[in-house]
Amino acid sequence: MAKLQVAIDLLSTQEALELAAKVAPYVDIIELGTPLIKSEGLAVIKAMKAAHPDKLVFADFKTADTGELEAGMAFGAGADLVTILGSVDDATIIGAVKAAKEHGKGVVVDTIGVKDRVKRAQEVSKLGVEFVELHAGLDEQAAPGYSIQVLIDEAKRAGVPVSIAGGVNLNTIAAVKQAGVAVAVAGGAIYGAKDPAAAAKALREALDAA
Repeated sequence: MAKLQVAIDLLSTQEALELAAKVAPYVDIIELGTPLIKSEGLAVIKAMKAAHPDKLVFADFKTADTGELEAGMAFGAGADLVTILGSVDDATIIGAVKAAKEHGKGVVVDTIGVKDRVKRAQEVSKLGVEFVELHAGLDEQAAPGYSIQVLIDEAKRAGVPVSIAGGVNLNTIAAVKQAGVAVAVAGGAIYGAKDPAAAAKALREALDAA
């Protein structure tokens, strides 16, 4: 069963907690976006885990160096999952996985900016990560001609546990699930909706039905 992850790309702890309270009944993973963590620090992780102890809290650190140290910081604050950039040296990922094992948590490798996402996903999956995020960032999504179909096709070819982030919405979530993903990541489709709770509920139902 594929999990539904909400990416919270807001800038204050209060806003993040308010959004999470609305959508928590319908999601499995609550992601604290990189801008949010840069704005609020480790405190937002602690606050979110305290508010939703039954959910997986995902700290989108996008760590590029000192993997063991930064992953340990995230896990110590209550995160269940932390991201390491797929473009980094394997040693950084290995260090983060070491910290994850010590805390009983997980590492997700984010392939944002990686040219061959499928190849890199297959490589890093051998290092003990939880899953690999096939990720088109907001800047890439804004480029002319972008289509989530690229990520869907990559997920089908990867042959390892992956998530898709970059255009998951009601129109695409069925195809995302059918690509065999472990996690579907929805950001703007939820936090940008007039009624985030209704949007999350609809995505949950569509994901389960696909």
